Amino acid sequence: MPRRILQGTVTSTANDKTVVVEVERRFRHPLYGKFVKQNKKYKAHDENNEYKVGEIVAIEEHRPISKTKSWVVKGRVGVSKDTSVNVD
Repeated sequence: MPRRILQGTVTSTANDKTVVVEVERRFRHPLYGKFVKQNKKYKAHDENNEYKVGEIVAIEEHRPISKTKSWVVKGRVGVSKDTSVNVD
């Protein structure tokens, strides 16, 4: 069975070897037809602590690593628009 891959923004790196990734889901309301945004946070394993807050990453479903962690960071997709990057 294929593993799910989601894309989201890193919101926290406070724990060792763990990042919290917020994934936004947009869907159409079944009755009113309006598009609704829904956010969910996933804890993902980051072995080398290489990802920073604000980066957009891809996470992949994995066997349980701890009580609350069942995802692994697959790779960096980009940098969020909200973070400012200094280019010298």
